[in-house]
Amino acid sequence: MTASTAADRPSAVPRDALRAALPAVAGRLPRITLGVWPTPVEPCALRRDLWLKREDLSAPQYGGNKVRCLEPVLGHLVERGVRRAVGTGAWGSNQALALAIHGARHGLETGAVLFPQPPSAAAADNLRSLLATPCAVTLLPNIALFPLAWLRARIAGEVIVPPGAAVPRGALGHVAAALEVAFAIRAGEVPPLRHVVLAVGSTCTTAGLLVGFAAARSLGLIERAPTVHAVRVTPWPVTAHRRIVALARGAAALLARLGGPDATERRALAEGLRVSGRQLGRGYGHPTAAGRGAIAAFDGVAGPHLDTTYAGKAGAWLLDEGAALDGPTLFWTTKSAVQPPLIELAEAPIRRRVRRWLERGGAAPP
Repeated sequence: MTASTAADRPSAVPRDALRAALPAVAGRLPRITLGVWPTPVEPCALRRDLWLKREDLSAPQYGGNKVRCLEPVLGHLVERGVRRAVGTGAWGSNQALALAIHGARHGLETGAVLFPQPPSAAAADNLRSLLATPCAVTLLPNIALFPLAWLRARIAGEVIVPPGAAVPRGALGHVAAALEVAFAIRAGEVPPLRHVVLAVGSTCTTAGLLVGFAAARSLGLIERAPTVHAVRVTPWPVTAHRRIVALARGAAALLARLGGPDATERRALAEGLRVSGRQLGRGYGHPTAAGRGAIAAFDGVAGPHLDTTYAGKAGAWLLDEGAALDGPTLFWTTKSAVQPPLIELAEAPIRRRVRRWLERGGAAPP
């Protein structure tokens, strides 16, 4: 399935779930439309009562879960008259690439300050796609230089988008995603969910879903909020339970200030979240055998192709520990199904070390 066919799929879910559920919030929250909404929810043949939220189909130019958080973040920047924004993250950052692709669609100049990560095919393709855009890319030789590069950018007056756009405003984009699911449940397109499983890296998606399901319950769209199972792909303390809940509370407070329901109660948010680090392996970006097994399992049922950094590890948890989950379960697919054009390595103005990294990730040598 492609993003264009997803857009044509008939559904009782509104195209703008936030506006349909919370019109006052939608009217006060600056947003720009980047994605094709709603993304489909469809059954998965891997097992009974398993469903997929196809965030990989969120935009025909470049999809994935970062599109959601960039809609309010970029909307806020455009409203402020900002002309240039700098993305941050690892060399294969989905957020930096999404910012470059979608920011350009709305007249923003973009930059990226990125630190190294282990090579993989998905990361190499993302960097090659990023280098094919007009984005001004700074590739740091090691992560230790990242704080200094961030400080220099701030001193220079750059507007910086944090890794994963993990700020309360960005999390509100995923509140809209949770509301889409709630509308699908109300319409009978999906059974009442008991569990949601996803990869957690920068925490923005997870925090937004916690708030969104709590808001959907308070609005009467669903009877109970599903438990959110977040599978670590970045280590503690980045993905500490308390840190995710803190971002969720910040997003909930912003939602309430904009006229939405108050979902800031810490205990309720904390009890709705489970975090597991058992699939992390050697760390961020390092593929695991279990992750590769999950990728093969999804490919075997013509499911969305998972990546080794994020969804593959979440899929491994789903097939292992998640096999004991009771009731309908929704797996959140986060990696774009669309890969923007890649720069040819022979044309890429990059250092030898970066070229070797790209080749190790699976890019064809020049």
